[in-house]
Amino acid sequence: MSSAEEVSPSASSHSLSPPSSPSTPPQVAHLIGKKEDIAKAGHVTKLVNGCRDVLVLFHQGRYHAMDMRCYHAGGSLLHGDIEEFNGQQCIVCPWHKYKITLAEGEGLYQAVDNPTVKPLRTHWRSKGVKQRIHKVTELNDNVYVTLNDSTEPIESDVYQTEKYRTSIPSPSQITNERHSP
Repeated sequence: MSSAEEVSPSASSHSLSPPSSPSTPPQVAHLIGKKEDIAKAGHVTKLVNGCRDVLVLFHQGRYHAMDMRCYHAGGSLLHGDIEEFNGQQCIVCPWHKYKITLAEGEGLYQAVDNPTVKPLRTHWRSKGVKQRIHKVTELNDNVYVTLNDSTEPIESDVYQTEKYRTSIPSPSQITNERHSP
């Protein structure tokens, strides 16, 4: 990000770019809301930096932030259940039940080593990082998010466009788009 793109505290109450210290948020941190309000709601969404829809969750005493739309088909993770799979806390996409770790954004799935052996023996495997995770900072009773600025493309990046911001397609629309010529 160029220095011209950084927003000073006087220019916006939602972005801060002072030097980081124990009493100030990290550079280019975006105010999401009051810790108490987010904890009470369990989750909030916010358009951050005018370009990224972020979901901030409060679960088991910790705040987590990730892209709001599922990497698989753009479904909103806002109402996804939080469950444990393979010892990891995951959000489950309400559209197609994809499991995404809160800590790393990995997609998890159950694999079968040999489908001819009965009973089937399944185990959890990672698809790798599929959902962009963002850094959360708690400071002075507020929650801030610093966007993940990795240049490596992550599958959830596909759904961070104006097209998906203005309307979230239904699962049947996604299926039809994938199968049309």
